[in-house]
Amino acid sequence: MDSLVSTEWLARHLGEPGLVVLDASSHLPDAKRDARAEFAAAHIPGARFLDLATLTDPDSPVPSAVPTGEQFAERMRSLGVNGDDRLVIYDDSAVKTAARAWFIARMHGARQVAILDGGLGKWRAEGRPLESGEPGVAAGDFTSAPGAGTVRFKAEMLANLGSRSEQVVDARGRARFSGEQADFRPNIASGHIPGSCNLPYNLLFQHDGTYLRRANLERAFAAAGIDLAKPVVTTCGGGVTAAVLLFALHLLGKADVALYDGSWIEWGADPATPKELGSAA
Repeated sequence: MDSLVSTEWLARHLGEPGLVVLDASSHLPDAKRDARAEFAAAHIPGARFLDLATLTDPDSPVPSAVPTGEQFAERMRSLGVNGDDRLVIYDDSAVKTAARAWFIARMHGARQVAILDGGLGKWRAEGRPLESGEPGVAAGDFTSAPGAGTVRFKAEMLANLGSRSEQVVDARGRARFSGEQADFRPNIASGHIPGSCNLPYNLLFQHDGTYLRRANLERAFAAAGIDLAKPVVTTCGGGVTAAVLLFALHLLGKADVALYDGSWIEWGADPATPKELGSAA
C-alpha cells in the first residue's frame, strides 16, 4: 500500500480484512465544529473515529504533545486495530489533520499507514457512500514500537539557532509568520523562529484537496528557500500543519526530517526565546 491512496483505491478495497479506516478530523477552536458529532452524522463506511484532539501526552510539558507509544497503542487497541492491519487515515479538516495522525502512527510503529488523498471532501464530492452512527469493534492487539518519525524539542531548536545544521520551515500563513497578524491564542507573541523559511501548508494542495504532484511539490519547497539535499525541521502553530509539510517531504522521498512538536504555541509563549518579524529572507 502506498503512503497516499486515492478515493478510487479505497472504494475498491473498502471492507477487506485487515484494512482499517480512521477518521482523524480535528478542528481549530474558531472553526466551531464538533468532529465527533460530524463523524457520527456521516463517515466513510466502516471508519472509526480516532479522536485526534485527545491523542496527546497530558504529562508532557509540550502543549498537545504527541502521545507516548503506550498511549497510542492503547487508543489503537480500543479502536480494534491489530498489529498487522493496514491503516488508511482521512480527515475533513481545513488544517489537514490526517497528516498529524499519519506522523504519530508511523512514529509508534504502524507498519502500513496511508493518507486518503482529498479526504472526506473528495469522497463526498464523488457521491461515494457514507454511513452514520458509532461502530462497535472488538479490542485489537496493536503494540507500539519505535518507528519512523523524529520530534525536536525547544532546547534543540534553540541550539540550532547557532549551528544552523537543520533548515526550519514554518507551515503557518504568511501574515502570522511575518507578525502582521496576531496569533489567535492569548499570550502568544507574534513572528517566527529566527532564520526560518515559510511555506504555508495550503500551497501543497490542488483545488480538489489532493496533494500536488511531485514536480510541483519540489517547486513549492524550492520557492520557499528549502534545499532538499539538507535536513529539515518543520514547525507551525501547534504541531499539526507542520506534519503536512513532513508528509509532503515523505512523498518526495526525504527522510532527514523532524517535527518541532511544541511549535509556535510553545516558542511564542516563552518570553526568553528570540522572535523575528517580517517575511522570510
